[in-house]
Amino acid sequence: MGPLFESGIPSFDTLLGGGIPRRQSVIVTGDPGCGKTLLCSQVAFLAAARGLPVVLATVTSEPHDKLVTELSGFSFFQRELLDEKLFVMSAYSTLKQGARETRDLLVQTVRKRGAKLLFIDGLRAIRDLWQDEAKLREFLYELGIGLAAADCVGLFTTEYPLEKLLALPEATTVDGVVSLSVNKRAARRLRRVEVVKLRGRPHLTGEHQMQIGTDGVRFIPRLESQEPGGEDVAPPEGRAGFGLPELDVLMEGGLPLHSTTMLAGSMGIGKTLLAAHFAVEGARHAEPSLFVSYFDSPAALNARARRIGLDVERHVRAGLLTYLHVRPVEAEADFVVDKVLMELQRLGAKRLVIDGLTGLELSIEDPERRRNFLAALALRLRQAGVTALFTREVPKIAGTELDFSDAPIAILGENLLLLRYVELRGRIHRILSVLKMRDSKYDNQLREFEIADSGMKVLSPLRSAEGLLTGQARPIGASIGSTE
Repeated sequence: MGPLFESGIPSFDTLLGGGIPRRQSVIVTGDPGCGKTLLCSQVAFLAAARGLPVVLATVTSEPHDKLVTELSGFSFFQRELLDEKLFVMSAYSTLKQGARETRDLLVQTVRKRGAKLLFIDGLRAIRDLWQDEAKLREFLYELGIGLAAADCVGLFTTEYPLEKLLALPEATTVDGVVSLSVNKRAARRLRRVEVVKLRGRPHLTGEHQMQIGTDGVRFIPRLESQEPGGEDVAPPEGRAGFGLPELDVLMEGGLPLHSTTMLAGSMGIGKTLLAAHFAVEGARHAEPSLFVSYFDSPAALNARARRIGLDVERHVRAGLLTYLHVRPVEAEADFVVDKVLMELQRLGAKRLVIDGLTGLELSIEDPERRRNFLAALALRLRQAGVTALFTREVPKIAGTELDFSDAPIAILGENLLLLRYVELRGRIHRILSVLKMRDSKYDNQLREFEIADSGMKVLSPLRSAEGLLTGQARPIGASIGSTE
């Protein structure tokens, strides 16, 4: 494949398969306010900052200093680049003369400046002015030839929904089409990007998440659309323990390294505290850990852990335990996981806790992609050498409800730990059991556990009652927890 023009936006280049092929022209389309001008201006400024000459042409009667003022609040904007590496011009008066005159002006300016990028902001204005399909088609075709001869990339914006653009000659004349959209979902508006067409270049298909911030535009490719970055090798021998000897012994020392585990249980039974034990135990052994919570703020988790003698704060201060609080109402899964993966890489983390798997699952807007998304996440974590624990609230676990095989979350359940309340002889007890460990030995005896000021303790096997998982426990001995 030929050389590429890198946009300077790594996430955009990922969508494009590495960048825009040299000497090609691309239209960025979408309704007003979707970020077209911002994206292309960002590409233009970043190219100029790399020393590449750029021509930015406006085609409306508005002064181009208005555009410059609107861009000045973004971090990519550098005023010193203007008229040096980034030349801003207006082609509005030439448009009235005709297509040939406009094409000649643009191509001559590109050649004079030695430009490697021509950004035309507003193709629709040209269409509205000329109102001539044949003239517009000829203009774009001949402009593309002129830019290719000058070894210059063309980047054009237009204000059409994708379906309408695809029926116009603009879509067939240019080499690539990128669609930006803003979709309303309940009280939110979700920004999306799609590379619809890119001639001669493999690219990521389908819609991906888009964000606008002070740094400009950023894209988050769908997790399952990306090729895994490393080899999927067999995990090493070894275990990742909880620091609770009575629990770890049930799993031959802990969770298998680089595996994914689902910790399921009723509300308030102790899932978060058990997950905190897992993260802290990693920190105690100098294994950086990342704790992601959909529920507790850092202060709330510290307070809860402190009440049972678990010193989370000390490991946070030492940099061995990092806390990430997610607002489940607003955060989409792609954004959360992208941030989690970046944090894992930055920290060199070996353990990950996501406390509130249901929040992550429900934030995947399309239910049909949840299974593929979670499968891609499990693979990425395994390749990163991370042992992951996910908590999930289950209102009732009994009988057929123990079967998670049809749920998307089952893909993360290489190992399954169950926590449950049980009523026996007028008292509520907490019980736990290892229900599943893939390709690994484990002890599936039911154990009572307690949470007290002195900490979390796993007690003796439950041999004094039966039917504990059915919700209808029947005593068969003197007391629960008896070994007789």
